[in-house]
Amino acid sequence: MGNHETAEGRPTRSTRRTFLTASAAATAAAVATPLAADPASAAAVPAGPGRPARPQPPGRELTALLREIDRRRIEASVRRLAAFGTRHTLSRQDDPVRGIGAARDWIHAQLSGYAAASGGRMTVELQSYVQEPAARIPTATTITNVVATLRGDVTPERVYVITGHYDSRATDVMDAVSDAPGADDDASGVAVVLELARVLATRRSEATIVLAAVAGEEQGLYGSAYLAGRLKAAGVDVQGMFSNDIVGSSTADDGTRDPRTVRLFAEGVPTAETPAEASVRQSVGGENDSPSRQLARFVGDVADNGATGMDVRVIYRRDRYLRGSDHISFLREGWPAGRFTEPAEDFAHQHQDVRVVDGVQYGDLPQFCDFDYITRVARVNAATLWSLAQAPGTPKGVIVVTTNLTNDTTLRWQRGAEPDLAGYEVVWRETTADRWQKVLAVGDVTEVTIDLSKDNVFFGVRAVDRAGHRSPVAFPKPGS
Repeated sequence: MGNHETAEGRPTRSTRRTFLTASAAATAAAVATPLAADPASAAAVPAGPGRPARPQPPGRELTALLREIDRRRIEASVRRLAAFGTRHTLSRQDDPVRGIGAARDWIHAQLSGYAAASGGRMTVELQSYVQEPAARIPTATTITNVVATLRGDVTPERVYVITGHYDSRATDVMDAVSDAPGADDDASGVAVVLELARVLATRRSEATIVLAAVAGEEQGLYGSAYLAGRLKAAGVDVQGMFSNDIVGSSTADDGTRDPRTVRLFAEGVPTAETPAEASVRQSVGGENDSPSRQLARFVGDVADNGATGMDVRVIYRRDRYLRGSDHISFLREGWPAGRFTEPAEDFAHQHQDVRVVDGVQYGDLPQFCDFDYITRVARVNAATLWSLAQAPGTPKGVIVVTTNLTNDTTLRWQRGAEPDLAGYEVVWRETTADRWQKVLAVGDVTEVTIDLSKDNVFFGVRAVDRAGHRSPVAFPKPGS
């Protein structure tokens, strides 16, 4: 997918110092393809070189992929998961009909069936460990993630992860016996993961995609913490992660509906950042430019459009008050991550034991889900994952030179190893703007000087391949 307006020919690779004056920059900008604009900041677009930034429209492959996402399959998955009665982490693991073990085996069978059509590119595993007694885990308990991995063909070492948690809970988080169907929280997220596994299994991806149904979320993010820890120990380069948690309904507890909006929570100062790093960030600006927020801007660029049928509302917080989801496990390991969730929750039906009061049924049941809405959320995820996996990786080692008092800006970065890498684009915006406003193609270089003051705007760098796919933006650190 991606914007197919590409440069005229492949730029010549260069490591020499490159200077772009305003006039030369205007020439280079003629072959640039822009990123998402911030309509609210249109009047404040910085002057100087570059072109206005605009979204990346979906290409033919992505459009076909989005059409294949099947509402009926998503609904069937939610209803089947809810039918296990409870999927509490402490429930029975050896009952073939009821409990988390039965749900685990069903999810594994579904993913294994999809993997069978992948020509060996997708593998599925039951990733288990024994959690010793801890908070909300009274006795040693086996926790199992069901993980499907679609190995990339070009840069398999670059990895993107998506999760939904398949455990559920009743009002009492320690009640492992009562019915806890968990249709919205979080059979809806697991249904998204399953449907993406189905449509991606038969496609070739440049980077590796991990699709996981994790357990232990309601007891304390145990399953996702184990998954993230395993990836960290293996030295995996996770460049993006998304949790789909409570994506099943467009109706709030006051009855209002917002069927075309999904929230994406993205933190500012990174969870894993040291106090010294945070101090540097705050002294030079960039509190709104964490890797997670660059990832969120990328989602808006490729998935906030008519092809998905959704508006992506980015929330500048790690998560909601009093709660958290599995993306936090990845933030703790230092990786960019975000959480998709519905626009406003109906707390009357979440975490409630199944019951009827005055003729009104309560509980997290399938009849309170909006399956058209879940389908659109799945399309947002598909557009995001596919666009990330087909594009070059996020540039590494990006710095803005701050050793000289000048009114221009010099940026440096490391060249990526992708064989189809065409070059790089520099983006910038006013310090008060939310999204990138200008873009400038600079070619296949690793250093550029732009006739625009680093004191007045925020800069970023992204990679572009020969097909026109753009990476997420990397925000520069001060350096020399």
